[in-house]
Amino acid sequence: MLGGILSLTLLAIAPSIAAEKSKKTIPTKESRISAFEITEGDRTFIELREAAKRNDVARSQTLAASLSNYPYDDYVAYFRIKPQLFDSAGGARADSNADSQVMSFLNQYQGTALADRMRNDWLLVLGKRKDWARFEVEYPKFVLDDDTQVKCYALQSKLAQGENPSKVGIDARAILLDPRYFGQACQELVPDLVSAGGMTQSEAKAVGRAASEMGFDTMSRRIGGDDPIADIVKGAKADPARAYRDFLQNASRYSRENQALAWGVIGQFLAKKLDPNADDAYRLQQELGFNELLSAEGQEWKVRAGLRAKDWTLVKNAIEGMKPVVRSKDPAWTYWYARALKVDGQNEKARESLEFIADQYNFYGQLAREDLGKSNQIPARTKVSETEIEAMSNRKGFIRGERLYTMNLRFEGNREWNWELRSMSDKQLLASAEYAKRIGLYDRVVNTADRTKQEHDFSLRYPTPYRDELSPIAKQIDLNLAWAYGLIRQESRLIMNASSSVGASGLMQVMPNTAKYVAKKIGMTSYTNEKLTDTNTNLTLGSNYLNMVLVDLDGSWVLASAAYNAGPSRSKSWREKLTSPTEGAIFAETIPFNETRTYVKNVLANATYYSSVMHGQSQSLKQRLGVITPKVASASELP
Repeated sequence: MLGGILSLTLLAIAPSIAAEKSKKTIPTKESRISAFEITEGDRTFIELREAAKRNDVARSQTLAASLSNYPYDDYVAYFRIKPQLFDSAGGARADSNADSQVMSFLNQYQGTALADRMRNDWLLVLGKRKDWARFEVEYPKFVLDDDTQVKCYALQSKLAQGENPSKVGIDARAILLDPRYFGQACQELVPDLVSAGGMTQSEAKAVGRAASEMGFDTMSRRIGGDDPIADIVKGAKADPARAYRDFLQNASRYSRENQALAWGVIGQFLAKKLDPNADDAYRLQQELGFNELLSAEGQEWKVRAGLRAKDWTLVKNAIEGMKPVVRSKDPAWTYWYARALKVDGQNEKARESLEFIADQYNFYGQLAREDLGKSNQIPARTKVSETEIEAMSNRKGFIRGERLYTMNLRFEGNREWNWELRSMSDKQLLASAEYAKRIGLYDRVVNTADRTKQEHDFSLRYPTPYRDELSPIAKQIDLNLAWAYGLIRQESRLIMNASSSVGASGLMQVMPNTAKYVAKKIGMTSYTNEKLTDTNTNLTLGSNYLNMVLVDLDGSWVLASAAYNAGPSRSKSWREKLTSPTEGAIFAETIPFNETRTYVKNVLANATYYSSVMHGQSQSLKQRLGVITPKVASASELP
């Protein structure tokens, strides 16, 4: 994505299903796909969906009434009922009088993806009401169970029914990690736990402080009350360097616990600025203790501060002090712990840690295999039969999903598709991925093939549509084709009509201003913004820009990938703050922007696998990462 950090959410995507149909060998679907044309009823349905998103009860009721014979009766009913459950701000309404409608819907459409979505909504209403009897009946039926607020209401229910507060507190600590998803339920849960004796006041303040670190100050006070280091948190967010200097002078005024927590907060925000004093702040915190009271963000950035400073003792101590749920959610911490153990001379324990993640097909799984001296060769391909693929073409969720994709309703289409994947065997997943490939749903190809555990087909995980268009472009400018595909897979999931919320378009998610700049540079005199959705134009401009940033950044794929996502000036500034040559993996892990950090790791891991798929040979991720050397600031005209 170009011109700044962009949302990866894809909007207004309409897969060119009809265009791809000529390639498939499943004739029974031709007539169905050709019938997928937008009707007047579809337009009303789309309008109903938008009214439901706004929780506009009156408009939803009117539109739903006009769709009495619409084939997607479950969605019409859902979009009619859902606005009655939530207010205009999106909060659950305890006074909703739609109970009978909800129960009728759940009974009529039980076992479907949409019924599970309705149950999710209904549980939020029941939790808001504190109707724990009905909540306990419905909660075990919530299949996905992926809503943090619902989980917090479930724990409130346990407290209300007299369950041991200490046990509830243990469950709560595993949930209360990301304040962005707390909502009202989790804000209520923490004070309730403190009152019941299931959580200490210090722990409650730690949860509140995590919210304050993310800018949710009102939430912070609701959860933990007044925080003795609230001013330090505020100062660290605004100017961490100044906060560091000031606290060196004033630390003795605070208790040992608050000194430790203040250093942890200051260290986090220094680390996000790539300030070398972050290592010192975190070492002061480490000496004082209280690791468990640092936020998840604070614990993770403690490791990154140690990595950036090459302080392997801090890296080791930081990972050992992580909450188990934080440590286990990302293979990064297993990998870097192994590296710290190796520096400490504990080679056998280091090897055990690497072996633990070496079977994972991700960035750190690849690095672990290389550290163990193993090959990064892709696994043997499992083939599926035409009969198995044909069986997938008749699955109800896929048929519904295709229809919803045609109406640009990707959120609903993905829900139907993914629901169908539940409990599938690896071979069924591969057959589903192959079917998605044949009808041109390339994001579903990747998403579905990525789910296999034992049997794999990496040509589906890393597909290469548009190769006839991209290969000559890449060859002309000597751009590595595997890297270009690795970037496209991350940018758009190979969907040509992808567009972002800030205007990036196409396979390579090119911003209009960047496109104009590149078109001028390469002599594309006939370019207009309307042409950005053309496949060849998009690939030409995106590939040339990628090559430009690569040249501008001395051939570093790490720096160039970061520049493509966050802009060349940011990538350069992160490099300028290096004090010594740094291995590419450490540079990537310490990128301050969450999206760009994930982006760079995924693009380079993708590129390694794409190269293996294309050439049939094992590839080295470490070679692609290389070593990043410091460099002084330089002007650049690249956007």
